[in-house]
Amino acid sequence: MHSLPPAATWACNAAARPNPVAPRLNGTLSSMASQPRSAAKQRRRRLQATATDFEDYILDLQSRIIQGAEELDGSGLRFQHDRWTRSADNPNAGYGITSERARAMSSRGRAAIDPAGGQGYSAAAMSLVFHSAHPLIPTLRADVRLFEVEGLVWYGGGCDLTPFYLDDGDVRQFHGFWKQQCDKHSDKASTRLCWWGNNGAALGCKLYPAFKAECDRYFYIPARKEHRGVGGLFFDDIEAGPAAGYDVEQVMFVRDVGDGILPSWQPIVQRQRQQPFSEAQRQWQLLRRGRYLEFNLLYDRGVKFGLDGGRIEAIMVSAPPLIAWRYNVQPEAGSEEERLVQVLSQPRDWA
Repeated sequence: MHSLPPAATWACNAAARPNPVAPRLNGTLSSMASQPRSAAKQRRRRLQATATDFEDYILDLQSRIIQGAEELDGSGLRFQHDRWTRSADNPNAGYGITSERARAMSSRGRAAIDPAGGQGYSAAAMSLVFHSAHPLIPTLRADVRLFEVEGLVWYGGGCDLTPFYLDDGDVRQFHGFWKQQCDKHSDKASTRLCWWGNNGAALGCKLYPAFKAECDRYFYIPARKEHRGVGGLFFDDIEAGPAAGYDVEQVMFVRDVGDGILPSWQPIVQRQRQQPFSEAQRQWQLLRRGRYLEFNLLYDRGVKFGLDGGRIEAIMVSAPPLIAWRYNVQPEAGSEEERLVQVLSQPRDWA
């Protein structure tokens, strides 16, 4: 991460993390023990191809997003590359899922997760947060990820927007972009293109309303009784349904989400970056960034789990580079600041 004065402070992380307890998706997994040898071998090959392809994909995606963001910024500055490998001396390096994370995952219906923890796992993910220095350019957060335990693979990800001043056209464009992406994968004839709940029941094929609602639910600050931003998409625990076989459609949807991250935000940056702003607007941005940090430290699952043996710099890099805090700040009645807070108190349908 580095500061880009004309536009933003940006961070873009990618990681593939096979855990030493279990080789990355190509070992003899316990869930395959009762399968015929040929079927187990075919499933291992499919899982290995899924994980390896996805790892290659997120590394390529990170490279493309970094190049695009540097061009969009236009300052000539470049991202700092900080490569890191988990050390064998790390006391967490040889362990499986922690008991805290296992309980949280199993409580969301992942039957393959032992609540006691200790299972080996593999993971690959690309995540980013773009904090703009311009108060009229909203913060962008996005990720795509794969997680494997006991031969089962789940996908997750999303993309959401946190503005400091509300431009209805910007928000409608952002949500419209993601609805269009979701609609490409909605209402197809095959059940493989629907999404399945943990009880085996189809959740339906209308992806945008479901993932938009989940985004609104997840990025909520109960202590403030307001949402962190104006939402977007958020999905977790996505796996192929009983009739799905190889999870081609899930992979294609997640890749479309990854490929759409920068294009969903770029038009907003290009429209707003030349707009003048006042010092008062800048100070409001810094105050609202404080809410962003509150959510990350108090409620974000990824941050809380990452602090349990993770790399602190990579975890905290999502924090805004500069924030402000004042006691009991109340926006002026009828102001644009008040309008933002009112919208964040009650999610809207934007697309």
